[in-house]
Amino acid sequence: MMSTAVRNLLPYLVIISSTVGIAQLVLQSSPCPCGINVPAAAHKQEKPKGINRTASSADEDNNLRELLARAAMEDKTVIMAFTNEAWSAPGSLTDLFLGSFRTGLKTEALLKHLLIVAMDAKAFQRCRQTHPLCYAFVGDGGVNLASEQRYMAKDYLEMVWRRVRFQGRVLELGYSFLLTDVDIIWFRNPLLRVPVGADITMSSDWFHGDNPYNLDKRANAGLVYARASPRTAAFYAAWHELRDLFPGRKTQDVFEKLKHQLTARLGVTLQFVDTAYLGTFCDRHRRRDFNKLCTFHANCLIGLRPKVEMLRRVLDEWRQFVKASNSTSLTD
Repeated sequence: MMSTAVRNLLPYLVIISSTVGIAQLVLQSSPCPCGINVPAAAHKQEKPKGINRTASSADEDNNLRELLARAAMEDKTVIMAFTNEAWSAPGSLTDLFLGSFRTGLKTEALLKHLLIVAMDAKAFQRCRQTHPLCYAFVGDGGVNLASEQRYMAKDYLEMVWRRVRFQGRVLELGYSFLLTDVDIIWFRNPLLRVPVGADITMSSDWFHGDNPYNLDKRANAGLVYARASPRTAAFYAAWHELRDLFPGRKTQDVFEKLKHQLTARLGVTLQFVDTAYLGTFCDRHRRRDFNKLCTFHANCLIGLRPKVEMLRRVLDEWRQFVKASNSTSLTD
């Protein structure tokens, strides 16, 4: 019998299931897709990548459901991070990431809601030694997801696209998530900056103007909140499906191409958060204000070693700030 969740998704999946309709949606010249007719019924209906679940994946799915239920907050929100062997080695990014929860303001309690998705066996083994909620991602084989991935190399692109597919599955299961890269350190709970009305809230490389709903801002998929709903799940399914129209492009680049059309077509509300709160090395002109910062991202740095070194410096600055401040001067 068809589940209620799947039944609710069907109208959205029909919209995005036709390859011809998708191409018309994305490649049309008008900035507003409202007048485009997507001939879904006239073409073979194919489920978007990431929707298909085979019998052999039943055990994985049950394990994922169990872990999500254990990690979820009262509103069924899960904090989620991906790691691999290189990032989870002792002293590497995952250690810095987890350590920041213990030095942040009221962030240590959030660890019980953190699900770490290990992209390879050694990362899973390391996770089990340091954290209670670990999921072993099972890929299709033939791709090296364990080593440090060279930026924009084939295996790097495969890794980041598999992450999008997995995130879509979490939404299908009815869980909202706060995705965080492990090259992000936490000072405060970034959920405090998520508006009630937004379906998707994202960090940005640079934040200009004062309108968080202005989609012309440059998105950064390192920290993303996605609220579970049929339209948000459909957005992720379409995002993953449409990558074939942009070969050799990473998830964030394709998101930039699609964000106007898909938010309008699917009725998804997207908001960006000011870099004053979700800090980044990209926005070098903004002075770090630890009275405001919730997180800090080591993006716009290429290579594992530079990321680790620079994040350690920022963590040292944070510790000095906390030490020099009394409890009344710190804002949550």
